[in-house]
Amino acid sequence: MKIFVNRKIKRLFSGILLCALFFTFVSVLLMEFEVRNAAVYTIVCFLLMSAAILVICYGYFREQHKIMEHAILQITEYISGNKDVTIECNDEGELYRLFHEVNSLVAILNAHAENEKNAKKFLKNTISDISHQLKTPLAALNIYMGLIQDEAEELPTIQEFSRLSEQELDRIEGLVQNLLKITKLDAGMIVLEKSLENVSEIAESVKKHFLFRANQEGKEICLSGSGETAFLCDRSWMIEAISNLVKNALDHTGEGGCIRMEWRISASILQITIKDNGSGIYPEDLHHIFKRFYRSRYSKDTQGIGLGLPLAKAIVEAHNGTIEVDSVLGRGTSFTMNFLIPTKL
Repeated sequence: MKIFVNRKIKRLFSGILLCALFFTFVSVLLMEFEVRNAAVYTIVCFLLMSAAILVICYGYFREQHKIMEHAILQITEYISGNKDVTIECNDEGELYRLFHEVNSLVAILNAHAENEKNAKKFLKNTISDISHQLKTPLAALNIYMGLIQDEAEELPTIQEFSRLSEQELDRIEGLVQNLLKITKLDAGMIVLEKSLENVSEIAESVKKHFLFRANQEGKEICLSGSGETAFLCDRSWMIEAISNLVKNALDHTGEGGCIRMEWRISASILQITIKDNGSGIYPEDLHHIFKRFYRSRYSKDTQGIGLGLPLAKAIVEAHNGTIEVDSVLGRGTSFTMNFLIPTKL
């Protein structure tokens, strides 16, 4: 029976049983030897037995009362705001199992509270970052519009500042679009439409997108990998992830530089690597580059908003993949995406 799992209940019933057996034994002896006034002695023994049982029960229930009072005190402290309290449940039995469940519930509530706290902190930081990121292009737009008004008669000046205004508007649009994409991925609002896609075709598509810019800046984009390699992914989102990595490589590679897209399958894992021979990443920045809006104090890119790499990471993780970075300052950087390829048994 589960009720006898608790040692204290065992001791209670053992004590009552011993008292009853002792009373029975004494009563039998008195009757067996026909002791004078045996009835009186029997009544006295019965009263002593009853008193002993009462003392045993009182001790047991007094201890149980202390345990319950302590548990209530701990729960009251938790309600008052002390999140570190726990109820001792280092014994066996139904009561201690209940205490264990209460402790588990407290742990779950604490985890939810911590997640909510982190979510609020993230939202606060995100709003702050968005405000900061929007201030720069909006301030630039105000300046350009003021200059256009002052130089209304100078057509070349108007055209130049109109071009700059368009750049800032594109920057704002890119910020908003990337934010929406990351937010939707985080919230699970995006349903990836996966199909078997050829990696070579995806890489060619990315290359075509950046080829004009690369030619304009005197840079080269090279592809390396099997034309037969395929894996299950959402084509449009995978192109988005690789494009962000290639754009980052172009941004940090000088004239004459080379950006390489390589892919290979090793031990049922597809690895897609984006390499460049650019400026590299400072060691102190390596652990922060996937943080949203993070910008290195050494960065020379004044137009970046710090969302490309976090978005790429979010897309890779949505495909149950991982992304890692390796960089040598002054020699270049490589980003490697790893995806598990299911094997046929």
